[in-house]
Amino acid sequence: MLKEFKAFILQGNVVMLAVAVVIGVAFQAVIKAIVGDILTPLLSIPGKANFESLSFTVNGSTFLYGDVLNSIIAFLGVAAAVFFIVVKPYNVIAARRAKTEEATTRDCPACLTEVPLAATRCSACTSDLPPLTPAS
Repeated sequence: MLKEFKAFILQGNVVMLAVAVVIGVAFQAVIKAIVGDILTPLLSIPGKANFESLSFTVNGSTFLYGDVLNSIIAFLGVAAAVFFIVVKPYNVIAARRAKTEEATTRDCPACLTEVPLAATRCSACTSDLPPLTPAS
């Protein structure tokens, strides 16, 4: 059992996930500093200088909605950075890779088994396959 656990922990996916979490926490601290020290003052130029101090009180309970605003701005900053720095480039690379990979098989129309492109008969259901039409 200990051997299985050791094998699980040392898998590449688990190690990469741990690294991603550590980097994500550090990245969140950077974004929070950017939001708190640069973006919030820029957004509050016409009015208040600090969103963290924004609050209201109901029956003695204080609601710090300014801190929530800072957290929302920080989340949107992290999400935008991840989207534009990681997701968009990855999608572009994946699309290029998909274009360059040429298909070597096709599906049998009768049984949907994969057969080689040059095959004239399906090996699973033995039905005749229609001839290939040139791609346009």
